Amino acid sequence: MAIKKTTGSKRSSPSKGDQSATASAFAKNTMAGPSTPSAVSSDTELPSRPAPKTKGAPPRDAARERILADKMTATQALSAAMPYNANKAAEHGRDAALAPPEGTTVEPSDPTVSASTVSETTASDKVGAGTPPQGINPANAPLDHVRVDSGGQALTTSLGVKIANNQSSLKAGLRGPTLLEDFILRDKITHFDHERIPERVVHARGSGAHGYFESYEDLSDLTMAAPFAEAGKRTPLFVRFSTVVGERGSTDLARDVRGFAVKFYTDEGNWDLVGNNIPIFFIQDAMKFPDLVHAVKPEPHHGMPQAGSAHDTFWDFAGLMPEITHMLMWVM
Repeated sequence: MAIKKTTGSKRSSPSKGDQSATASAFAKNTMAGPSTPSAVSSDTELPSRPAPKTKGAPPRDAARERILADKMTATQALSAAMPYNANKAAEHGRDAALAPPEGTTVEPSDPTVSASTVSETTASDKVGAGTPPQGINPANAPLDHVRVDSGGQALTTSLGVKIANNQSSLKAGLRGPTLLEDFILRDKITHFDHERIPERVVHARGSGAHGYFESYEDLSDLTMAAPFAEAGKRTPLFVRFSTVVGERGSTDLARDVRGFAVKFYTDEGNWDLVGNNIPIFFIQDAMKFPDLVHAVKPEPHHGMPQAGSAHDTFWDFAGLMPEITHMLMWVM
């Protein structure tokens, strides 16, 4: 950078006034930049500041940004087209109450203005073709499209098993005690007890997806299970992935076991498969399971830690249960 410099053969000592001016210039140089802008020549190229870089920023989608920009522009134009309510004065008085005038309307220039989303293009049997008709809100239509007729349908348990009667419990003899083996009674009472669903004790944090299971081959020679009855048969299902320890508002990134549950909606009722992504479990006896959960859950007096086992109660349990060591080597 070329900077002008004044040279001389002899340096003279500054006077008192010059010292004051020098001090003022020094103050300007330190607080507000150079005190003499002319000291830099006009042909000097000042260094340009590089554009800030956003670490890990996703690539820009020009088409989507253009759609969003058009939506915003059209929305602003629609708002500007109706700066005030022209029919406000007609809202008062007896005549207006008996025959209210039609409200003022403005047609938007772009259909995305009234759209709930501009990015939903996924097509499936559940969400539709991804191109809904414009100007139609199915929620305003009659409810006939969501009404069902249960006539001719069989009575079932909550698992979809067809039954003939859910009004009489199974007893030992004509007047004997109720038997615990009555699975229909247990199902009905369990369903009643769970009509108000609290947070799950474990696996509270999760996410799921609907889909189907398709059998590629006929496996009827190996099993009587309905999903494998014939090649190409599709069975609707629901899959849920979850963590174990954390509550339903906890993080998905916790160092924790992951649960994997599948519910098959078969012709013969619902079939549930549950599992974890671990080859061994914490305990060998199921009777210890409540103790394990109580130990790994957050401390009751302050609710910490969430979705983790970094507290004394869990490690007290682990220290008293050597069988848990193998599992800890997998999780930790």
